Amino acid sequence: YPSEFLVQKITEDNQIPVHLHVSVSLQYVAGLKGSALVEFFHGNIAEVENEELRHLMWSSVLFYKTPNVEVMACVLLSTKAIYFLLDDSFVHADEHQSDFWNKENSDCENSSFHLSCCFVLKLNDLQSVNVGLFDQYFRITGHSADHIITCLTRDSYNTHTFIQQLMAVLSLLARTPSPEPVDKDFYSEFGSKNTGKMENYELIHSSRVKFIYPNEEEIGDLAFLVAEKMDGLTNLPSLNILLYVLAFQVNHVEGSAQNTSSLQPKTLILTSSDLFLFDEDYISYPLPEFAKEPPKRDKYQLADGRRIRDLDRVLMGYQTYPQALTFVFDDQDQDLMQNLTLDHFGE
Repeated sequence: YPSEFLVQKITEDNQIPVHLHVSVSLQYVAGLKGSALVEFFHGNIAEVENEELRHLMWSSVLFYKTPNVEVMACVLLSTKAIYFLLDDSFVHADEHQSDFWNKENSDCENSSFHLSCCFVLKLNDLQSVNVGLFDQYFRITGHSADHIITCLTRDSYNTHTFIQQLMAVLSLLARTPSPEPVDKDFYSEFGSKNTGKMENYELIHSSRVKFIYPNEEEIGDLAFLVAEKMDGLTNLPSLNILLYVLAFQVNHVEGSAQNTSSLQPKTLILTSSDLFLFDEDYISYPLPEFAKEPPKRDKYQLADGRRIRDLDRVLMGYQTYPQALTFVFDDQDQDLMQNLTLDHFGE
């Protein structure tokens, strides 16, 4: 039986982000409070009788085999496994999932009985956790392509809390200890280890799960990529990335009965001179050990970029988090001026 504090904490965390829509079955889960939520976990999700529910989080998730389908999930961490309770619309979103998901229960679709798929990653199968830039997301890696999932929390606090809870639960696992390191001599211990490329920061947990954090080079690579997109108009050493945040671009759907809008996931990058929107691959990089070929697309693909000096005004919504911002640019004459310069004044 969990403590009152833990039950209260899990109840507080059981809230779907207001800007994301979920199925009826997940709405039911989000409506559960207190002991009802714990009983639901033990009665419908838990695989072992004596496992304890330790943490609950709502997050968008991506699977390695379906990198283009972002789906809402209720992520439940227990002392035995990580459970991803998925929106049932995900099963029908991609034709290539027939071997990935079991569709035996498809005859229940038209009834009043609502199903959710539950993807289970046992803690004993967990190999590494890659934390994204500025803790905006993290990727969990198991032993095969089926067991690679990225949680797009878009929130450094949620990422940090989950990682802390995961480390605490992993400490309870009884794994065989790593072999004793071979005694090294003075020269090999303190000799030059510089291979020319700095590896990401790795923390190897006592359970032998690797926690991998980005290093300064990733920011440098990103700054170089951004500078390339700016056609060399800026001096690279002076280019600073001021802000990196995972956001949504709002596209209003015209002609619909309701004032609906679709949300397109984007990575927003702000420099001292420009504002960029990138389509980022959150699931394929860094390459898993079993990957036989590089991903089909680059990690960052430029979707839009505007100069800050062309920014006319910023409109702010009055709703609470997440905040909606509208950037209005006045860059009508940008192409005209460039053409005049090229045509009349040479290069």
